[in-house]
Amino acid sequence: MIDRPGVAAAQQAGPLVDTFGRAVTYLRVSVTDRCDFRCVYCMSEHMTFLPKQDLLSLEELDRLCSAFVLRGVRKLRLTGGEPLVRRDVMTLFRSLSRHMESGRLDELTVTTNGSQLARHAADLAACGVKRINVSIDTLDPAKFRAITRWGDLARVLEGVKAAQAAGIRVKINAVALKDVNEHEIASMMEWAHGEGHDLSLIEVMPLGEVGEERVDQYLPLSAVREQLAERFTLTDIAYRTGGPARYVEVKETGGRLGFITPLTHNFCEGCNRVRVTCTGTLYMCLGQEDAADLRAPLRASSDDALLHRAIDDAIFRKPKGHDFVIDRKTRQPAVGRHMSTTGG
Repeated sequence: MIDRPGVAAAQQAGPLVDTFGRAVTYLRVSVTDRCDFRCVYCMSEHMTFLPKQDLLSLEELDRLCSAFVLRGVRKLRLTGGEPLVRRDVMTLFRSLSRHMESGRLDELTVTTNGSQLARHAADLAACGVKRINVSIDTLDPAKFRAITRWGDLARVLEGVKAAQAAGIRVKINAVALKDVNEHEIASMMEWAHGEGHDLSLIEVMPLGEVGEERVDQYLPLSAVREQLAERFTLTDIAYRTGGPARYVEVKETGGRLGFITPLTHNFCEGCNRVRVTCTGTLYMCLGQEDAADLRAPLRASSDDALLHRAIDDAIFRKPKGHDFVIDRKTRQPAVGRHMSTTGG
C-alpha cells in the first residue's frame, strides 16, 4: 500500500504536464530487459543483458509506478524485454491491481510475446487485466521462427487462446517488414479479425544495432494502407486505446486495424507517454537519448519527495518530438539502446 507521506508528496507536486501542455497519463514500465526471443528488428542474436542486481526490485517497481499513478497516470503498461519471464512478476501485477480497485487507474495491461501467456493468463485476468497486446509478425511457423530466432508460434497461439478463455481481449501487434511479411498482412488481418482481435501494424524503429540494415527492413505503412485499400474498405474512426495507434474500420471483416507510424507520420504532437526502464531510468521520448535517473532518489528517500522532484525535472525536459530517420545515408540507429531496454 502507498504510505501517507507518499500521498502527501504526490498531492503537493500535482499532475504531470510538460512544457507543451501535454498531460502525461500513460506510463510504460519495463520490468526486465531479458527476453526468450531474439526478434530481428529488436535485438541482436547474442545480447548482453544487465546484471540482475542492477534491476529495480519488484517492490521498488511498485513504488515507482504508484508514484506516477498518484500524479495522474491513468494507464499503466508493463513491458520488457518479455515481462512474463521476470521471476515472480505476478506479485507486481497483484500489488498494482489495488489502483484499479481504488479507481485511480483506468487500465493495467501488458505487452508480451505470448510465450509464457498460457500459464499466466488466468492470474492476469484475476489482477484486473482486461486487455493485452501480443506480438505476432507472421502466421507461418517457419517464418515466425526466423523472425524471432527462437520463438514457437504454436506456443504463442496457445497463449492467445488462454487469454481469450480468461476473458482478456487480445490485440495483435505486427511489425511490418519489407520482403518478409508484407505479402501476408492482409491474411493476418483477416485471421485476427476472424478471431475477434484488433490488429495494429508498426513501422520498424531505428533503435539499437540488430545486425541488419534498418532500411532493408523498413516498410512504410502508408504504402501498406494503399495496398490494403485496393481490396478492403478502410474507414478512419475515432477509436483510441491511449497509445499512438490510429485506427480504421475494415468493412469486409468488421474489425479494427491500427497503424503506428513513427516515421511516415509521427504522433508526437499528442504524446501522453513516458517510459521507465527496469533500472529506474526515465525516458521522456522513445526516440531521444535524454533520460533521468529515478533509482537514486527512489532509494534515497522514504517519503518520495526527492522522487517527485526528479520526475518533475524530467517532465519539464520532455521534447516536442523524436528524430527517427531510416534511409541509406543514415546508417546508425537513431538511438543506441535496443527496444528491449526501453520497453517499447
